[in-house]
Amino acid sequence: QGTSCDALPAPPFDMIPVVKSDRGGQITYHGKGQLIIYLLLDIKRLGIGPKKLVKRIERALMALLAKHKIVANTRPGAPGVYVDARKIAALGLRIKRGMTYHGLSLNIDMDLAPFNGIDPCGYAGLEVTQLADLLDKVQPKHITDQLIDCLIASIYSSTEGET
Repeated sequence: QGTSCDALPAPPFDMIPVVKSDRGGQITYHGKGQLIIYLLLDIKRLGIGPKKLVKRIERALMALLAKHKIVANTRPGAPGVYVDARKIAALGLRIKRGMTYHGLSLNIDMDLAPFNGIDPCGYAGLEVTQLADLLDKVQPKHITDQLIDCLIASIYSSTEGET
């Protein structure tokens, strides 16, 4: 449960423990089969602000998906990455004194049912998806390694015309 969240899970999912977090955003679900990466970055030293960081994280996630021939996109005002209007990756960051903590989650191969009991990231009716539904065979270790490489390349790049 992020700092902007008021709505808690609906039955029967209200039996899942809710953890209050000091990260931004609404509510999400974390479970087995989901990759969660916490980014600990000094954005002052990187010379980027929160909006650029979010764009670079989203770009890294889309680059990972493109490696697997999955077309993904972002939505203005709704951080995260989407495939066919379904959310596959969520972002929840906290920045304090120019340092980030918390990070992102990527749905790899998990039970998506608990998302039905919440408004993921504060959006009623938002559907979610996962790599296991989009690829024939998912290798979590391989996906993790690829995403780390994509994050490093994207976060530490300086992109012309980036806003």
